[in-house]
This record gives sequence, C-alpha cells and structure tokens, in this order.
Amino acid sequence: MALGEIHEATAVGTTDLYYVDVEMYGTPGYGLVYILDAERPALIDTGTGYRYETVLEAMETVGIAPEDLDVIAPTHVHLDHAGGAHLLAEACPDAEVCLYEAGAQFLADPTAIWEGTKEVIGDRIGYYVEPEPIPEERLVELEDGETVDLGDHALEVHHAPGHAFHQAVFYDPANDGVFTGDAAGINSPHIDGVTHTSPPPGFDLDGCLSDIETLRDLDPAALYYAHFGDRETGDLLEKYETVLTDWVERVRAKRAELEDDEAVADYFAARADSADAWGEAHASEEERMNVRGVLHALDQRE
Repeated sequence: MALGEIHEATAVGTTDLYYVDVEMYGTPGYGLVYILDAERPALIDTGTGYRYETVLEAMETVGIAPEDLDVIAPTHVHLDHAGGAHLLAEACPDAEVCLYEAGAQFLADPTAIWEGTKEVIGDRIGYYVEPEPIPEERLVELEDGETVDLGDHALEVHHAPGHAFHQAVFYDPANDGVFTGDAAGINSPHIDGVTHTSPPPGFDLDGCLSDIETLRDLDPAALYYAHFGDRETGDLLEKYETVLTDWVERVRAKRAELEDDEAVADYFAARADSADAWGEAHASEEERMNVRGVLHALDQRE
C-alpha cells in the first residue's frame, strides 16, 4: 500500500467496498478509510484529517461526488478514526455523521478528545489536525442494535466498549462483513497474525474479550480492519483473544518485576515486534502507549 492507493475489498465475496490509504504516521496501510459505494454512499472511519483531501480524491475515483455522500460513520472517536470527520463533513454538505451515541459529545465539542490525544500520542501529533466542532444538527447518535439503512447495504450497530467506551462495530449483512474499528486488534500483513491495541484511558481486558464474543456471535465472513485492510475472519478472533490475554499478563508480570511503570513502558517500547514493519519510531511509541493503557486498566481493576 501507499499514500492515496485505492484498494477494492474482496474478502469472501465482498462487493461495493473500497479503502484508501492515508499513510498514517508515515506507515503504509496503517490508516485506512473505507468507501462503501452503496445506494446511499458512506465512509467508515475518517483518518486523522491530516490527508483528508486524499479521501475526497478516492471518492471521486470510485464515482462518488462530495455532494452525493450520505453517511460518515466513525467506529469510535479516537482521532485516528474520527479526526477527519469535521473536514469531510464540511466538504460533503449533505452527509450525516453517524456514530455510537456516547461519542457524539466529543465531535460536538472536541476539546477534551484533542487534549487527551496530544497527551497520549506525543510527537506523532504532527500527523493529526486539530478537530473543529461539528454542528449538532449534522450528528446522528446511534444506539446499540440500531441500523443505518444505506439501501442495498446497511450498517448494523453493535456497541463494543472494551477498547473505548464510545466504540461500536458496524455489520453489513449484504457483505457479511464487520467494520471492526479496533475491536479485533490490528492485523498487519507484515506481522504473523494479529497484534494488540490497548490505549489509555479506556482499555479494559474483560470488555475487549466480551467484544470478541460479540463479533463471534455475528459470525461474519470478513473483518474490515481500519488498520491494514480486509481479511477473511477465519481464526483471527480466536487468535486475538489469546494475543490480548497474553499481552496483559506480560505487562502485569513485568510491572511486578521492575516496580517502575516508566521502566515497564521503556522495556516493551524497545522490543516492539512491529518495528521492522511500521518503522522504529512509530512502533516503539505505539507500544509505549499500549503499555500505559494496560497499566491504567490494571490500576482500575485493583
């Protein structure tokens, strides 16, 4: 993948679905925006906003003019998934911004999510655009179990709060696929299997395991990852359950050994197994963030 490349999602017979690479953090494939060419066209997730023009150009290539877009649907309001929502809403004047109800407040007034992102992301904030408020009349607050009707496709809303309390996954029955947000981890083609994502402050292991059960119950043929693209479901959910549980246990054990949280973060950041694929700086900072999320969750559990 590379910046601006458009790929057709084809996992297990998927149709009408494309994704464009906005090359988040300078890492090809890490940040994707999905374009569902339905009777009522939709974007799922938006990237950080840093290269939102790339999304508009991809829509035009697929054949969707900005004025024809009906839905912008972030899976959650972490700004790598929703940071471009205000820019795309401004460029697409008739599109509704549809998201799980708990996240709407952060797009109506993004001050808190922006400050929190700067604290967590550190130097990588240069790949983000400071979000501006989206008018409340443009926001559609979705409830668990609700369906966004796109004509020949649909987005069924399933609350998935383990990664973040404002996250939902969207199931499209026509494609038998789920837009996973971060509920199914990160499935990079450069890494053998699936890897963890556990950012502070909302990560909760038990909640994440429950979200995996939600995905199992849906039993989709395909998973549409916002990081690195579409995959046949296969045994990815089982793998993620094991990976996530083992990850939390490794962090817990290292904390008990070192008795210093910064030392724990440094330890794992220096050993990030995604460094060769994602670049050393991005991989190490991502791992440092993931460690802090686990440590915060462990503190909350105690």
